[in-house]
Amino acid sequence: MNSTDPTNRPSPLRDVAQSPEATARYLADVQRVLLEIGDNLELLARETRVHLRATHVDGDRWYHARLRAQPVEKALKAVQKNLDGLTQGLETTAYKRNEFADKVKKLPGERQQKALEKARKKNPQIQAARNYSPQGGRQDPGYGYSGPASIYDLGRNRESA
Repeated sequence: MNSTDPTNRPSPLRDVAQSPEATARYLADVQRVLLEIGDNLELLARETRVHLRATHVDGDRWYHARLRAQPVEKALKAVQKNLDGLTQGLETTAYKRNEFADKVKKLPGERQQKALEKARKKNPQIQAARNYSPQGGRQDPGYGYSGPASIYDLGRNRESA
């Protein structure tokens, strides 16, 4: 094989990608790390807010420091929001990976059922229906599958009530 062949190189996440349980564990670990980072970002945002709003310059009015701090606070809030979306996406990905594995496991059975249904449609078993009679006995061969089709047919097999 060629040394530049991508299948020749060992991939560190190949085994993880092949197993839904390993994928879920890996994504849970990444999510745990991101949640810790999110906690640190919350603390950083709070401390930054306190520091920036307390920073006054000569000639400032009482709200100038707050106005100067808003873009920084907004940027930190956006990072936190993106991080929350990322952790939710990781959780969703783990569920979808398990769902995919379940579908793959069920697929041969579903295909077999479809093949059986297709075979039944091609070769219907009419003989079992021909012997059936609602009165319990055998029917006349020319009479059909069911009882009288209309009120005009009642004269042939009329039973008293």
